[in-house]
Amino acid sequence: MTDDAIVKRLKIIVKDHGGQLALANAIGVDQGFISKVINRKQEVSYYLIRKLCFQLKYSPEWLIIGTGEKKLDKPDSAKLITEIQMLRTEVDILQARMRVYEIEMKELRTSLEGEGRKAV
Repeated sequence: MTDDAIVKRLKIIVKDHGGQLALANAIGVDQGFISKVINRKQEVSYYLIRKLCFQLKYSPEWLIIGTGEKKLDKPDSAKLITEIQMLRTEVDILQARMRVYEIEMKELRTSLEGEGRKAV
């Protein structure tokens, strides 16, 4: 899951509701919050996903992964929240792993550059 993919679907939801302000009012958040997420100045949060799923009955599978039905008729709230938490945890783990790999790559580059200078 990427925030870019979720933002793309969030834009669809904004359009479905007639704009950012209408969506913000429908889920009880500030319009600026919606704007920041759409403009990638704030990460997509569990808080926002939960509101979209609980209050507006969007499918977490559609919202997060992009598959399945867009809206749910009878969502099992406890199951949906658990699935969202699990997916978000997986993303957090993957992001942490990527940061570790980036640090390791930087250390390797520094080490190789140092060895290259010694050889000269």
